[in-house]
Amino acid sequence: KCTILIVEDDAMIAMLLAEMLEAMGHSVCAIEATEAGAVAAALAHGPGLMIVDAHLQQGSGVAAIATIRATQAIPCILVSGDIAEIRGNSPHAVILAKPYSEAGLAAAISRAAAI
Repeated sequence: KCTILIVEDDAMIAMLLAEMLEAMGHSVCAIEATEAGAVAAALAHGPGLMIVDAHLQQGSGVAAIATIRATQAIPCILVSGDIAEIRGNSPHAVILAKPYSEAGLAAAISRAAAI
């Protein structure tokens, strides 16, 4: 079980994801909705895993991951409704397509932890 940073600009999705993760036994250290917030939260909390929406209203989840991973080796799950576009930009990320199930989320967490 690990401490997870959620980066999601849809408050309802973020809340439901946090509830799902906590029900799975994980803890959520922060929920951020912007690229800048994600970078700051990763530095402040040092999470064991990040679950990041690729497309944010303010900034880019993909860019946030690149900035964070330049200084911290934090496993990451990139979430998107358009995984073909993301796969080309982030070939090494664990990618989870929206909408996802709890089983799909658990499998993605296992894959990210193994990297």
